[in-house]
Parts: sequence; C-alpha cells; structure tokens
Amino acid sequence: MLATASMDEGEGPSVDLDNEAAPGQTVLRVTGRRDAASLARVAQVLADQGMSIRSAAIGSQGGGDVYHLTTRAGGAVAADAWPPLRDALLRVLLHTTRSSKPSIHGAAVDVDARALKAVASEADAAALESAAREMAAAAEALVGVEREIIAAGDESQRYEASALLERRMAAMEAILTSRRELLERALQSSVAVPDFVKPQTVQTTGPAAGNGYEIILQAFNWESCKEAWWKKMAALAPRAAEVGFTSVWLPPPSDAVSPQGYLPRDLYDLNSKYGSEAELRDCIAVAHEVGLKVIADIVINHRCAHYQGDDGKWNKFGGRLAWDRTAICSNNPAYGGKGAWKKTDDYPAAPNLDHTNERVHKGLIEWMNYLRNSIGFDGWRFDYVKGYEGRFVRDYVDATVPQMAFGEYWDTCSYTDGVLNYNQDAHRQRTVDWCDATGATAAAFDFTLKGILQEAVTRREYWRLIDSRGRPPGVLGIWPSRAITFLENHDTGSTLQHWPFPWEHAAQGYAYLLTHCGTPCVFYDHMYYDVELREHITKLIAIRKRFRINNKSEVKIHKAYGDLYSAIIDKKVAMKIGPGDWSPTSDKVDVGQKEWKLLHSGPNFAVWEAVL
Repeated sequence: MLATASMDEGEGPSVDLDNEAAPGQTVLRVTGRRDAASLARVAQVLADQGMSIRSAAIGSQGGGDVYHLTTRAGGAVAADAWPPLRDALLRVLLHTTRSSKPSIHGAAVDVDARALKAVASEADAAALESAAREMAAAAEALVGVEREIIAAGDESQRYEASALLERRMAAMEAILTSRRELLERALQSSVAVPDFVKPQTVQTTGPAAGNGYEIILQAFNWESCKEAWWKKMAALAPRAAEVGFTSVWLPPPSDAVSPQGYLPRDLYDLNSKYGSEAELRDCIAVAHEVGLKVIADIVINHRCAHYQGDDGKWNKFGGRLAWDRTAICSNNPAYGGKGAWKKTDDYPAAPNLDHTNERVHKGLIEWMNYLRNSIGFDGWRFDYVKGYEGRFVRDYVDATVPQMAFGEYWDTCSYTDGVLNYNQDAHRQRTVDWCDATGATAAAFDFTLKGILQEAVTRREYWRLIDSRGRPPGVLGIWPSRAITFLENHDTGSTLQHWPFPWEHAAQGYAYLLTHCGTPCVFYDHMYYDVELREHITKLIAIRKRFRINNKSEVKIHKAYGDLYSAIIDKKVAMKIGPGDWSPTSDKVDVGQKEWKLLHSGPNFAVWEAVL
C-alpha cells in the first residue's frame, strides 16, 4: 500500500507513506525539504501523532529523508491514520525560515556571476558549508533523541538536543544575514536591490549621552570603599584625561549603611567610606581642571531609615530629608510603607521610595541640584532603574539639566539550558522602552550587548554579533545614541563576579566597543589591573578619537561567522575580532581608499584605517 502527497509537485516537498516495503513498519519518505530546521519539526510531528521512529536515514536516496515508523503499540501505521499525518507533515515542511518574496530571488538570478566572484571568498563558502553540516548533524541527533525518548519514555535529553539545533540554525541565519553586504556590493552597479535585502545601518540623534564623543571610565570597583578613593581619583584624573577619557563615573557619594554606598541613608551627608566631602570636592575640581566630566552614581530607588518608627519598623528618616513611612511604597510591608503601591520591581533589602509622593519627588530634585550646583557633578548614573518608572527619571533630568544621564536597566537575558539564545530582541526592547519612558533624556547600559558579546567570544560563535536585520545586536543596533556599551562593572565583575566577561577575551571586547557606535564605558579593573590590556585600551581609544568615531557612527557588518566578526565603521576604519583570518585587503573591501593600513592588533583582534 503506497500513498503520496505533495504541494506544487516537482518543486515543493513531498511525503510518501508505504506499508509494504518493511514488514510491520511504515516507511516514510520525505523529499524536497527546504532547510535543516524542518528535520526537527518532522520529528515533533511524528511524536505528536503517536509514531515511534525505529530508524532514520537523513539525506539518503537522492537527497530525501527516510524514516521507519511504528505506532507506539507496535506495528505499521494504519492507512486511515495517514491523511492527518500527511497534512501535518506538509504544513511543517512548507514552513521555512527562508524568504519566499519573489524580489529577492529575482535579484539573485540577475546577479552577474563575475561580480559575485570578485567579492566572494573561499572562507565565506567554507563557513556556509560548515554551518550547514553542523545543522544537519544537530537535526539528525535530535531525530535520534526523539527515537530514544519514544523507546524509553525519558525526555531529559530532548531539550539539550533541541537547544543545540536552535543554536546551529541561529548560526546559519546570522551567516546568511551577513551575506546581505556581499549581495549589495555585487548588485549595486547594475541591479536595484530591494530594501529588505540591504544591510541596515544605524543613525539616531539625541543628547542623553553627552556630546556623542564621550568615553567613560568607571572609576571604581566593589572594593574601592576600602581606600581613600577620592584622593586616589584626584591623582588619577590627569592621566585618565591624557589617555582620552572624557568622563569619570564615581561611586555613590552619600552616607550609607553599606560601605559601597548602595544602601544610602543621609543623602546630604557626603562623608562616606570613599573619603570626606572636602576630598570629594577636591577630586571633582581636579577632574574639571583636566577637562573630565564627573558622573555621580544616583541611588534613589530606595533609602535606609535612621530610626525605627512607632510600629517598630525601620521607616523613620533623619537628616535634611526627614521623611516618614508615607515616603515608602505600601507594598514594602517589612518597612510599614504607607505610600503608593509600587508597580515596578521591588528591592527587598531597603525601603523602596514612593516617587509619586510630592515630598519625596521634590526632595530628590533639590538634593540632585545640590550635587550639581554646589558639589560640581556633571551627570547622573541612575542605579536600579527597574525599580521606578522612567517618567520620574525624566522629571529629575529636566529639573537638574545634567550633561549626561544613563540608567542601569539590568534585565535577564533569554537562555536555554544555560546557553544564551540567539534572538535577544525582546530583551533589548525592554531597555529601549525604558529609555523611551524617560522621554529619551537618559541612555542605558547595553546589557543585551554585553551578554551577546561575552557569549560570542567564549563559545567562538561570532555569528551572534549580527541581528536578523543585519545590524549590531543589543540597544546598539537600534538606538545607538542611547546605548552605554560595556564589558564589566562593579556588580558583574570585580570581586562579586555575578556575570563576568572572560578576562582573557577582554582585549577583543574593547576592540569591538571602542570602534563601534554607542558610548563606551571602560571598567577600572581592566584599565588598571592589567598592563598589557591597558596598552590595548589606550591605543584603541586613540584610534576612536583620531577618526572621531561617535555614538551615531555608521557600522556595516562584513562577516559574522563561527570564528570571525568584521565590520567597517564610517567608511574610515575596518576591524575584526575572533581567531578567523580576515583583512579588508584580502576581502577586497572598497571605500575609495588607496590602501588599508594596519593601525593596531592584539590577541584575536585587529584594526585598520582606510588611507584615502
């Protein structure tokens, strides 16, 4: 008994079922499969339909896939069960991640083969072929796991196999996306390229991150409170300015329960574990003398009380801002809050402030203006902004007019079995939404980019560094003027090691940050605990300043493969990271230059200039 079903016979996929070829089994033959991802979908359909895969031959018999099936009870699949099985299989086989728009195929067939050959390379083809092999192998492994699950009833391996296939699929998607640049260059002289094929560039405007040419030094780590830090920073400021930093971000300046300052108590008391108010004023004055902006770490999601209230809870504040429990959000029961109900994330370690309370709102503005006008701070880094709405940040920025303002919107990335998922669009969108809620008055740390970049260099999966539209990942790819890019900070690295960037790959990381758009922030430990890394950072900063790379610079990605990422910035600078071999000369990159000159290189990175 044999039955065949297909759509667009001879072109689309087909499904053949046969109960005669193998006694007691049904032979399923699938031909015309469009991509390796459909293997996983076929396996899932078979499981959903109650079929057991006894064996599978992937890519056999003229490119088809052959499965030997039985029902879970044993025996061949009855003919009356074939129609729903065929329909389900055809639906998933016709689903593909490949574009079916006629215009892209029309453009592709019109390409002059000689033009493609001129810009293509053996490495490109090898990378595509390797990714395809890995995807097919991962899909075949998933089919095998499905077969074992059916036999043993243990699903523990399914998730790992599925995650592996998803990563291989993402790698292929990223490689194909990076090829858009190749297609545009091949077609630009003779064929009109559809907009959705063209590589995307990033251009925005806005004042949130200073003048657009800022380079920030996070001038402390988690242990800095153990030293006379204001004095140390005063001594460090002239050299930091000479290197090319434009701004220094200092730790919270106020009296606090915790030595690091992130559990503030008396906001106006500027005698802290980092030094006295006089030493702080001197530090800021020295920084200003050498042309550095000074950014204060503003912790206003919560504040620790000085005394216990009548209810025995710590909700009575002292100092110039002598608030009571009406200043505390009502969903803070541990502190007896009587303020408004908090709609955002709760911080359980301290009383969460009710920013809708006029007394709190006005008091914070007055305090920040004191820091701005009397102490001398030039800008704000807002701590834990997931705890209060962005509209309040807008109020504080509008009322204090800082030269720079940016927030710590630290959200959780999307992982599967401990491995970062390729698509982090939803993650970065939440950060963008926060920036938007501030009226675009504040930028944000690009935690999305940090997560993707450290995963890329650690796993040699540099295909992660291009999104599905050919742009850089993270906030950097969609709103670069609001992206504060970084590898590490006092929370993620230092002695806390909450989410550290691999130190051995830090030079690569800075080669990326300091040549790309966005506003880069260099971590103190990277700059001052490793002489070799400091030399690389110093030279990369010099390159950024020489070519005036800024937070709105144009980035065109050329390669994003397993072991290689390369890009051209503002048609002036070429860069690559990863162990893969690449140069703009060998890749025939043409921006009108006479030649490409190597400016600096280090472990698995290099930067060139276009000599015009």
